[in-house]
Amino acid sequence: MKHNLTALFAGLLFGAGLTISTMVDPARVLGFLDILGDWDPTLAFVMLGGIAAYLPGYHFLVKPRQTTLLGGPYHVPQKSNLDKPLIIGSSLFGIGWGLSGICPGPGLTNLSGGSPAIWIFVLCMLIGMLVTSKFK
Repeated sequence: MKHNLTALFAGLLFGAGLTISTMVDPARVLGFLDILGDWDPTLAFVMLGGIAAYLPGYHFLVKPRQTTLLGGPYHVPQKSNLDKPLIIGSSLFGIGWGLSGICPGPGLTNLSGGSPAIWIFVLCMLIGMLVTSKFK
């Protein structure tokens, strides 16, 4: 139960951060991706701010620990090679993000707005996750 509440809090905090930074606005994200047009650097500043805020905590609090803050084991992926599924999956993610300006975090955050386009996006994302899980 404690892990679920922690995950809920982290998700709500992440969603609030996306909303406050306006990264839930697809036009803002597409503006960032339009490097040859009317480029909007806001997303770069948000990413750099997140890295700057997290890096000291990671270096001094997370990295030296053998267990999570709640006492559980770390689950660090052991796979480090670039394989066909990784390249295909990341390419599909990038194409979808570039076409829509939405990735999973902002998509879930935007559900509360009730936009039919966002509901369709999240439904397609869930279908994609279900289909992908059948190929493992």
